[in-house]
Amino acid sequence: MSSPTVHSTPIPGLLVLDLPLHGDARGWFKENWQREKLLAAGLPDLGPVQNNISFNAERGVTRGIHAEPWDKYVSVATGSVFGAWVDLREGPTFGATFHTEITPGVAVFVPRGVGNAFQTLEAPAAYTYLVNDHWSEAAQEQYTFLNLADETVAIPWPVPLEEAELSAKDREHPRLVEVTPVPPRRTLVVGAGGQLGRALAERWAGRADVDCVGREQLDIADPASVDAFDFSPYGVIVNAAAYTAVDAAETPEGRRAAWATNVTGVGRLVQAARAQRATLVHVSSDYVFDGTAELHDEAEPLSPLGVYGQTKAAGDQLVATLPDHYVLRTSWVVAPGSGFVGTMARLAAQGVDPQVVDDQIGRLTTTGVLAAAVDHVLTARPERGTYNVTCAGEPMSWAQIAREVFERTGHDGSRVTPVSTAEYAKDKPGMAPRPAHSTLDLTRIQATGFTPPTMQDIWAELLEESQVN
Repeated sequence: MSSPTVHSTPIPGLLVLDLPLHGDARGWFKENWQREKLLAAGLPDLGPVQNNISFNAERGVTRGIHAEPWDKYVSVATGSVFGAWVDLREGPTFGATFHTEITPGVAVFVPRGVGNAFQTLEAPAAYTYLVNDHWSEAAQEQYTFLNLADETVAIPWPVPLEEAELSAKDREHPRLVEVTPVPPRRTLVVGAGGQLGRALAERWAGRADVDCVGREQLDIADPASVDAFDFSPYGVIVNAAAYTAVDAAETPEGRRAAWATNVTGVGRLVQAARAQRATLVHVSSDYVFDGTAELHDEAEPLSPLGVYGQTKAAGDQLVATLPDHYVLRTSWVVAPGSGFVGTMARLAAQGVDPQVVDDQIGRLTTTGVLAAAVDHVLTARPERGTYNVTCAGEPMSWAQIAREVFERTGHDGSRVTPVSTAEYAKDKPGMAPRPAHSTLDLTRIQATGFTPPTMQDIWAELLEESQVN
């Protein structure tokens, strides 16, 4: 069978489809909803959960204009209708209109927030539509309405409204000037108390559509906390929550805690994102690799060495089951004035001469760079999937980084003694295994237009909040 053809309209996201009809003397047949063909033609993945049919026995029956809190896919099974749409979403196209006749060979994809109306032209007409959320009285309270006779949008109804069949409610809807535009769906940052959460909150401080929640508001490791949280306002979920105590994860208690947050908790976020048709952004780690390769790209098979890496790898796999997801894989995350860099700065100032491993190679990632990458993928919307994100430049060992910190804070870098991982771990029986090579290939994220700074570019940022700088 032939495939549908998708056409754009003046309303962003509102799409008209030509559906092939196959018939003979007996009548006709069509594939009204064929997911594989529709996605290939360019239709968003609707994910329908409810099918509705409106039957209209007389020409001139008119319904609308209703903007609903879900996407819908409309067609007719018999007869024909005049369809009209008005963009009621907040933004520059608020009030934009489009209209066309819908016959059995035509379908229309209507995105959330676009007002929908139809008028029966050929009766009887069966107007059928799929939606990707369940109707409820609570959902109906989120509808936005516009009067069918609004003079601003001036829809050219084939049957004049004074001759049409309308409900009393539809006659009383407000004019466009009185309509409150439908706001965009909100963005949720989970794990706002952590380093990345704080960096995202700072980056998005001027946005009114972002909610940053800490563990006291949403603990993804606690099923009761997740069940009690309302995810319905959110079209984007950024998971900045993780169990990151790498060595503690090797203990019985730490192993359970790591799996509870990094796997089971991530699974709960995946379920929430799937239910709300939300984009999920998740942060991964170089610890999902064993470090035998000197450079890791996104296609490398996962091969974690320790419990922490195993839980991050399992969480990545869960996130990848969502069609709309980004996994940002990073390494050696540091925040200004804290973490490894902050510790080395303090040791230098205190006169302590540390031993630092010199056979683990990688690149630092500042929380600011990681937050910028999150913002970038949500703005640019590149192909969904996994992207490596670190600072750029020549990879370094931890000992080289420590010496750099000493020297940049006015101390002698030779005070840092390089040692092997095996030597360093000899008196630390609970130390988790680390990948020897943590350098991530940045080609894919750079191809989307994101240019991370080099490690040499970030020293001022890293040391600006240090007590000794």
